[in-house]
Amino acid sequence: MAFPIITTCPVCSQQLQITRLQCTHCHTTIENEFQFSKLASLAKEQLHFIEIFLTCRGNIKEVEKALGISYPTVRGKLDEIILALGHSRQKKQDYATKREIISLLEKGEITPEEAVEMLKKEQE
Repeated sequence: MAFPIITTCPVCSQQLQITRLQCTHCHTTIENEFQFSKLASLAKEQLHFIEIFLTCRGNIKEVEKALGISYPTVRGKLDEIILALGHSRQKKQDYATKREIISLLEKGEITPEEAVEMLKKEQE
């Protein structure tokens, strides 16, 4: 039975290191120091979000529907994942421009409350 891979030590919470790989067919074993991918360090719910995001082909409106969350929440989750992968925020605010926010509001894709929240973040 295969178990999901863990990336942190259950005793001290430090990052684990892969040191051994084995073929289940011929039992060849390779020992060395191997690295986890950046995605392996993400939490289970972050990986689920990425799967939904990719299935929706990056369409935030579809992600909103699939997860039952608002536009700003989708953007916030994306920001969290970007930071967790070791990337910094862009110097320019990562939120939609005023025109994009108004367009989303006119199309009914966001509520007036969400638009106000997004406009406040744009001004920060």
